[in-house]
Amino acid sequence: MSMYQVKPVCGSHITTDLPTCMYNLPNVHAQQRNSSTSEHALQNGEVDPAVKALEARQDEIMRKLYELKAAVEGLAKTVSTPDADLDLTVSSSLSSQSPASITFKGVTDLDTLLGKDLGALRDIVINVNPAQPPLTLLVLHSVLCQRYRVLSTVHVHSSAASVPPQLLSCLGPRHADSYARQMFQLGFTLIWKDVPKLQMKFSVQNMCPVEGEANVARFLFKLLSPYPSDPAVATLVDSWVDTAFFQLAEGSAKERAAVLRALNSALGRGPWLAGPEFSLADIACYCCVLQSGSASSSPANVQRWIKSCENLGHFSPAKLFLK
Repeated sequence: MSMYQVKPVCGSHITTDLPTCMYNLPNVHAQQRNSSTSEHALQNGEVDPAVKALEARQDEIMRKLYELKAAVEGLAKTVSTPDADLDLTVSSSLSSQSPASITFKGVTDLDTLLGKDLGALRDIVINVNPAQPPLTLLVLHSVLCQRYRVLSTVHVHSSAASVPPQLLSCLGPRHADSYARQMFQLGFTLIWKDVPKLQMKFSVQNMCPVEGEANVARFLFKLLSPYPSDPAVATLVDSWVDTAFFQLAEGSAKERAAVLRALNSALGRGPWLAGPEFSLADIACYCCVLQSGSASSSPANVQRWIKSCENLGHFSPAKLFLK
């Protein structure tokens, strides 16, 4: 059925004058034609260069945001301690492996020992008096750098009047990538501060501060190797550690002589103090023997044991402070 027709209201010959005070809109039909032509040209697998540039820019922004997040969370952990008022940042380093390596039985897992902390560097902060350099911790730091990627940093607190230059560089030179904290597995921050006793802080939310060089050394050594499963051997290691710090380092001349005789007797039965394996007992006793000045006058077995320790290559940081 045909529909009715309507006559045109105006003829096609009529022209309309457009005002000049308004902006002109582009031709929508022409834009659609150009867009379909462009889509047709990119249907063969090509990607628009503008899209490529946008994706690259987004990837770069995400990378910078991740680095910033890791840095801020790492700083927040340090600032949350009372030791945030640092006057001088001296150096940070990613130490390389030492010439000789130490092999420990058993493998420790940082997530198991320290807990998972995604995005933030697990930083061990140690406050120590510059008048009493922690030789044991410097040796353990060297061994830790063999096992993990360690970001090592030295700071000077405002309470420390003067710090010798060798203490400022005790953890090695500055590393070029020290700003990229997410590249490291573990942080080792040493703060020279006027404190009566060495103190370590790891997580102010989950654990109390650990005081005393012997206790901090036990904590650090567990990051390298679990304590012996045999209770008798574990007790022997702890006994030698306490003997080193309480009798060799702080005892009288008579006490030091008695300890040297005990060392000589134990080392006559094996190459190391706690059995056939190198342990924390050897690290603690070696550092305290050197610090007490008894190395040159020690018995034959102790002299041989000192040379065996030095051949491992990790005791050079401790010897630097005794020259």
